[in-house]
Amino acid sequence: MESINLSGLMDILVEYVPKMALALIGFYIGLKLIARLNQMLEQVIAAKNIDETIGSFFGSFVNIALKILLIMTLAGIFGIQATFFVTILATMSFAVGMALQGSLGNFASGIIILIFKPYKIGDLVKLQDHIGEVMDIQIFNTIILTQDNRRIVIPNSIITSSPIENISGQGMIRVDLTVGVSYDDDIDHVRSVIQRVADNCAHISKEKPVDILVSELADSSVNFAVRPWCKSQHYWDVNFYMIENIKKAFDQESINIPFPQMEMHVKGSPVRAFQN
Repeated sequence: MESINLSGLMDILVEYVPKMALALIGFYIGLKLIARLNQMLEQVIAAKNIDETIGSFFGSFVNIALKILLIMTLAGIFGIQATFFVTILATMSFAVGMALQGSLGNFASGIIILIFKPYKIGDLVKLQDHIGEVMDIQIFNTIILTQDNRRIVIPNSIITSSPIENISGQGMIRVDLTVGVSYDDDIDHVRSVIQRVADNCAHISKEKPVDILVSELADSSVNFAVRPWCKSQHYWDVNFYMIENIKKAFDQESINIPFPQMEMHVKGSPVRAFQN
């Protein structure tokens, strides 16, 4: 009995091991060829000056399609015909459709992004409370790089079902700042100091005036709304420049910036300190 089992096992090994080895070798070579084809495709897209967003999406689609084709081709080595795959897919179409519902939704959303272009590669966007530069638009996901160098991968279906804020979409953007000063400070003097700081910032647009408006008479401060304009790629440069240099200018001009503090007034008998 054992000899029969060993004989059958040896027959199986002799029949399938060479095929498995050939399939693994073919799979490795196929991946290398696909990688090479993707590189050639990227070169063609770059040479034809095709939109970077379209090129990235198309390249991602071709990459996945070639890998699926590779797997189906290698399956033929084991005698599995293409009709077998068709039969399996037809039989399990409902189950696969349910399982891939999210992925199919991401794919359809990727097509919508590609057609309507709410953003493109290189744009500064706010997606799902994440602000960053669009690095890649793939068939299922969009990848953004945040200001602190975090790589965020967001499914396309979530993006198209939520608000999309394209910060750099209009070319120019307004930087909104709030600056509080003491009630004892002269408003006109404060406004002239802030204007001087804005004039010295190289990234602030000279074509649009800088709004410096009294926006609120708060509990402990007079608040100014400061609104300079700049190119979208310089948003953070202007934001940080204004905050730092307004503080420096206020220090030089003896303008006070209020901060939370507590004053205690004691009525009645003077407070005495007792010492044992």
